Amino acid sequence: MAHWTSAVGAAQLARLLGSQQDRPGGPGTRRPPAYRALADGIRLLVLEGRVPVAARLPAERELALALSVSRTTVAAAYETLRTEGFLESRRGAGSWTAVPAGNPLPARGLEPLPPETLGSLIDLGCAALPAPEPWLTRAVTGALEDLPPYAHTHGDYPAGLPALRAMIAERYTARGIPTMPEQIMVTTGAMGAIDAICHLFAGRGERIAVESPSYANILQLMREAGARLVPVAMAEGLSGWDLDRWRQVLREAAPRLAYVVADFHNPTGALADEDQRRRLVDAARAAGTVLVADETMSELWFEEELGRNMPRPMCGFDPAGSTVITVGSASKAFWAGMRIGWVRAAPDVIRSLVSARAYADMGTPVLEQLAVHWLFSSGGWEQAVALRRAQARENRDALIGALRRELPDWEYEVPSGGLTLWVRAGGLSGSRLAEVGERVGVRVPSGPRFGVDGAFEGYLRLPFTVGGAVADEAAARLAAAARLVESGVSGVNGSGEAPGAFVA
Repeated sequence: MAHWTSAVGAAQLARLLGSQQDRPGGPGTRRPPAYRALADGIRLLVLEGRVPVAARLPAERELALALSVSRTTVAAAYETLRTEGFLESRRGAGSWTAVPAGNPLPARGLEPLPPETLGSLIDLGCAALPAPEPWLTRAVTGALEDLPPYAHTHGDYPAGLPALRAMIAERYTARGIPTMPEQIMVTTGAMGAIDAICHLFAGRGERIAVESPSYANILQLMREAGARLVPVAMAEGLSGWDLDRWRQVLREAAPRLAYVVADFHNPTGALADEDQRRRLVDAARAAGTVLVADETMSELWFEEELGRNMPRPMCGFDPAGSTVITVGSASKAFWAGMRIGWVRAAPDVIRSLVSARAYADMGTPVLEQLAVHWLFSSGGWEQAVALRRAQARENRDALIGALRRELPDWEYEVPSGGLTLWVRAGGLSGSRLAEVGERVGVRVPSGPRFGVDGAFEGYLRLPFTVGGAVADEAAARLAAAARLVESGVSGVNGSGEAPGAFVA
């Protein structure tokens, strides 16, 4: 009986390993032997979740040919991984990846840390802020007051509460996009919305065009759904979307769906202007591609002038409603614990999504819908989001100030909104920084999580979730991790510790 549940081909593993590039070593820098470097690279891929646990690795001879190294090098690397607990083997069954006893399974997305770890580890993995009080408490209190009439019903509203659907439609209309309640479906967060859209439009094996980089959790959701991801490179810095590349990909690959974050893009923070939005919608329409516009960050602008002059939503350039499906959410702008999202689309698309939902989650919790309705109808939403903007802006400034002091050679462009900073880590491997960083007390997601098939190894995503002294300490720990990586420390020795690492 096989002990592995999936397999990684030699060419695929070689490509993933080839994405791991470190800064060239200076005088005195320790260079590990070839077998050790190979073992470290495979271990990092397992820890990152880019090679699954229980995945069968290529035979030694196959991998040696793919990497142009000796079979002895591969054999020694595999033996090292077996010794460390990252590989198991059985005669006749091959070798497959594992994690040592006591190690957590690698996360494929960006899950928040459990509360009990927060005292010893600064979490820069999850781009989410605490609730903007007193508005959460007021919203829940208002929802409880509005609950009794709904308690006398069955409580199942697959399309969402009619009152909330109408309120969301009114908000789009107020933004200059005439919308009926029949064009709205309330979902369990934006992830629930995109999951439903992918299952309706993009079955297993269908192509989905995605920005490169893009939001890691959405990329993983699409992979799990069996989609074939087609990356479209973002332009450098905050200029965002390369429309020539988009037109080419949409024309040649003919993807069923395209997923974009035009408002303070996650992870780069870029903001698409109106011309880019118009041209992207036109290109999708011409290719017959459904364009999914994620606007969960659209209200997180930092300057009043920008807030008064935000570009029109993507759906504003699709008056017939045949090309753009819009996804919104309360989770980023208000609180991640408020799992309320929504879809705006043509009525026939909404009906199809609602029908398909009967086989998924049936509907979204009534009490949370009532809380969001209270926020929208009372004016509490605007005041709560204003608090969120101020907090995120303050954290952004604190983080950037700390990075400039501790890591002046790291490169980034300062976004005008959103929750994330996309950082080129001075030529270092993002995967190695993430691994060593966790051992010195700071958790960061490496760039490859936001790419397709190993891209962005030299990057990290840093969220605007800490400020003040915590931002200073986070940057200091990142600098300590960078020094260890530069010195050639792999992050793990025989005891599972990073040599010289301090875990707070």
